[in-house]
Amino acid sequence: MAASQTDTRTQVVQLYDGQPIYACEKCSAALQDELISKAFSGRDGRGYLMHSASNVKLGAKEDRPLLTGVHTVADVFCLGCNERLGWYYHSASEYSQKYKEGKKFLVSDPLKPISFYREISFGEGEDHQG
Repeated sequence: MAASQTDTRTQVVQLYDGQPIYACEKCSAALQDELISKAFSGRDGRGYLMHSASNVKLGAKEDRPLLTGVHTVADVFCLGCNERLGWYYHSASEYSQKYKEGKKFLVSDPLKPISFYREISFGEGEDHQG
């Protein structure tokens, strides 16, 4: 093996230490690993602003009046069970809300925290128990 290549057998998972992962309460599909803030409230209740989310799909784009003004959004649905989880901010009409563009708001009720990531490395001959 060339020196510049990584031996993937010695590094099983590398994610961000201390970052929580959230899952769909209904089907347990993993949804998130880039939480921006838990201090958000939407018209559907408290939730989380996410930079990205996995295992989700977007609905149709529409202009929607929200607590902070009119935004162009699309509903976010779980790929595993089609549960509506929140919305994706395509654009904001007010300058003060532009920081939300390209981010997802996931309502906390249909989510559950499932773990904290950390790097796990295995060396040869080690016993690996959970």
